[in-house]
Formats: sequence, structure tokens, C-alpha cells
Amino acid sequence: MRLHKLIAITAALVISTAFSAAAQKTAKAELRDGMGNSVGTAEFSPAPQGVSIRLNLTNLPPGVHGIHVHAVAKCEGPAFTTAGGHLNPDMKHHGLENPEGPHAGDMPNITVGADGTVKTTIVAPGVTMGDDGHSIFTNGGTALVIHAMPDDLKSDPAGNAGARIACGTIAKM
Repeated sequence: MRLHKLIAITAALVISTAFSAAAQKTAKAELRDGMGNSVGTAEFSPAPQGVSIRLNLTNLPPGVHGIHVHAVAKCEGPAFTTAGGHLNPDMKHHGLENPEGPHAGDMPNITVGADGTVKTTIVAPGVTMGDDGHSIFTNGGTALVIHAMPDDLKSDPAGNAGARIACGTIAKM
């Protein structure tokens, strides 16, 4: 009888783990430059606070660049203005260092190497992968945008990060 109980418990754990893994949400964005050329991918997964974004990017200008989650899942080049502004459901001011901010879509800058590549994982602390207004899936989806210059982390509305040089719509996997 103990063996049957042990088998039942083991089966329940296996099924529970399988459902938990299936429920784990992930998303991906294929980023392109203003000419439509691929510059790589971003993979999204839940983090303890926010969303973890694994970047694997190429063919970008070396240096520090602002990166944000924008409110509209549309990336029409060359300027990517169709992606709208930063995701900002709470109507705060821009910047992780702004006492009246930040926007939900604000996050730390990324650094592209001299060879034009960046492989790193960053966390977007203000967004979720749920069903709320902070979700990267809200209102039909959002976009990930890389800017030409560093984000100063405080100036409204976009941290003086300059032109949008790459964009990708965020899609559930």
C-alpha cells in the first residue's frame, strides 16, 4: 500500500511540474534596424521583480545605449515612431533616477562592444508578464526599442537617449 501511495505522490509531482513549466510564460522579440536588417533577439522571462531580458544583439553602434519597453507593438522603420512612447500606465515621469518616475518601460542602459555586439541579461523592473497594465502583453502588446545614445535616467520624456535605432515587437512564445 505504501508503494501505491508513493507512486501516486510521484505522479502528482511530475504532472504538477509539467503544468508549472507549461504555465511559465516566455516571449521573444526579433530586433531590426531602420533599414529592416536583423540585429538580433531578446528573450523575455519572469524575474523576481520585473522581467528578465536576455539580449543577443549584433551590428549595433559601439557604446552605451538606452533601451526601453515602448507602449505599442509596432516597429515601422526607419524611425520606429509607431512604437509610441515608453510603457507608462501610471503616468509617471521618465527615469530610474527620477524621484517622480520611472515609466514602467524604463530600464538600465546597455553597452555594445567595439565589435557591435552585446550578449547580456538585463531586468526591466517596472514591467510584468501578467494581465495587468504593466504587462509587456497589455493592449495588444509592446515593443523593445534601442536608442542611439545613453539614457540619462532622469530627463522627461525619454532620457535624452536620441533616435530609435532598433526595434522589435514582443510576442509570446
